[in-house]
Amino acid sequence: MKYLPLLALLFCGCGRAPVPAPAPDPVPFHYPDCNVVFVSFDALQAAHVGHLGNPRPVTPAIDGLARTGFSFTGARSVASWTVPASMTWFTGVYPSEHRMVNKFAVFNAREQKPANLHDRAPNLVTLAQLMRLNGYATGGFTGNAGVSGGFGFETGFDVYYQEKNTFGGFDLSVPKALEWVRANRDRKFFLFLHGYDCHGQRLPPGGLDYRFVDPNYDKRYTGSPQEQELLREEGLDRGRLTMRNADVKFWRAVYDEKIARADARFQQFLDEFDALGLTAKTVFVLTSDHGTEFYEHRRFDHGFALYDEHVRVPLVVKLPNQTGGKLVPHRVSSIDVMPTVLDLAGATVPDGARRQLRGTSLAPALKGELVARDVFSETDYREYTYKRSVVSPDGWKLIYTLESRTRELYDLTADPGETNDLSKADPRRADELQKRLFDHFARIGHDLTARTWERGLNPVYPSQGEKK
Repeated sequence: MKYLPLLALLFCGCGRAPVPAPAPDPVPFHYPDCNVVFVSFDALQAAHVGHLGNPRPVTPAIDGLARTGFSFTGARSVASWTVPASMTWFTGVYPSEHRMVNKFAVFNAREQKPANLHDRAPNLVTLAQLMRLNGYATGGFTGNAGVSGGFGFETGFDVYYQEKNTFGGFDLSVPKALEWVRANRDRKFFLFLHGYDCHGQRLPPGGLDYRFVDPNYDKRYTGSPQEQELLREEGLDRGRLTMRNADVKFWRAVYDEKIARADARFQQFLDEFDALGLTAKTVFVLTSDHGTEFYEHRRFDHGFALYDEHVRVPLVVKLPNQTGGKLVPHRVSSIDVMPTVLDLAGATVPDGARRQLRGTSLAPALKGELVARDVFSETDYREYTYKRSVVSPDGWKLIYTLESRTRELYDLTADPGETNDLSKADPRRADELQKRLFDHFARIGHDLTARTWERGLNPVYPSQGEKK
């Protein structure tokens, strides 16, 4: 009986037998009898991954997967912080549609109501539900916080583990995931593996060893979550920080240490997974929900902006028995993850769920076909700001801030650091991209001109709720 509500959603409550959607064009990248392992390194900025530009050797496991898989070097997330970005993976729609854009649906002095997918968008079907309907065992093993089951992320999972203390890392989720894999190794399974190892609010077990920090650093900072939080809030309150170069280098070195530790734990997962004899019959998809800022635009953390340090993420797809890797330079979106997983799994997707999907499968790109379309991102982070962005296939990027009605224009090809705002120098191009941006949101039922965008308070961290 527990499947009846889901079936009603999938087939629009029509009261008759479901009719499968027409079969898509044949693609030689279907693996219906294989497992799918979907991995999220939370808060991993693309530029800090080795094969994406980091000169430090901090990601040998990720780079190794990319050498034998496909790495989408221009991938961007639909949002710049965990809740909205991750929910898009599992619903295939933009944050404005699943409406999980903040942790609270209502937050004021009289009422604090946490947001939940089932309340905010009850008609959406999740990736895990569809995988389960296609015969997969489904398990999620996470670090809680922004991917807490209480937000609706557990929907469709047979097992959904989340560390009791928020911001858990791979040291906690990997052993639980491997235990579940061993118990389900004789079935095909869909595994979601997630860790906050790279996040500013987590320290590695035993603390930092400062392996990449200049030994002559005067230790003004220690790299603690408390320091990181104070820097984040100061940047938001003042609009920008003023820091010494030595301090910026310190924080980026600490970040690289966290990444290296996470990568090492992931390699342990891969080794034990391979020892079970499962690698050759598994599709791997590895990505991050968002990046994070370390003073690139003179602030810290993420969520409050849509610059590339916030939204450009790694995206690696490794197919069963694949031995040769390929870099795919097309600009693609995290909204393509759900249709890609379903496509690679050869899943049967009913009409109601197929109509839900906003992205497209990246399987054609794996075959070498060109992917050329606009990529959109958004954030309503904490109701501190409301921003929308579009990146064109030829590398132009417009960021529009709704509460101030201001815009920024960047040529990512010539200016990948987004340091030279060309909105006033090239107003025609800015106008064109702004129209495409607004038209996109109107098409998905969100007219950006139909309301005022007033700043408020919708906390992400407990300390912020004290300001109400």
